[in-house]
Parts: sequence; structure tokens; C-alpha cells
Amino acid sequence: MYDRILAKAQHRLETMTPLPKKALAFVRRLQKRKEEALRFLREVHVPFDNNQAERDLRMVKVKENISGTFREETFAQSFCITRSIVSTLTKHEKNV
Repeated sequence: MYDRILAKAQHRLETMTPLPKKALAFVRRLQKRKEEALRFLREVHVPFDNNQAERDLRMVKVKENISGTFREETFAQSFCITRSIVSTLTKHEKNV
């Protein structure tokens, strides 16, 4: 079913003018990396998406927006290290 959906998408994209190159490249990447794209179905520990990485980065932007900016680079580095530790402990269900 996965292969049929992607083949249909590829056919439709290839008939469009102008050719949507990014969308077509995405479909081809999903075809080429089928095992990786569907790994979450076979392995319970693999997340469906990569939202955790986005959530981790979002905290830096929130801190930056609240305080305006980091006063020194070392403060930004310390904040990132602290957030990394908290995120890792949370992922491993440890007490923060």
C-alpha cells in the first residue's frame, strides 16, 4: 500500500507543470528510504516524528524572547547544557 501511494504521488507530480521539484524529491526520498520511514511501525522505541528535537530547540527561542537575548555566549552555552540534561533525564524517565 505504501509503495502504491508513493507511485501514484510520483506520477501526479511528474505530470504537473511547472515540475514541483522539492515535492518530487521528497517522494523519491520516501521511496528510497522505505525501511527508515516505516521503522516506527516495527520498533516501539522509535518515535513517529522528530518533534523532540524541535521541542528542545524551542526552549532556547522562548528564553531568548522572554529575556530579549543572552547577555554572554557562556550564558547561552550554560542554558543549552542545562536544557540538554533536563531533556535527557525526562526522556529516560529519571527524576529531574
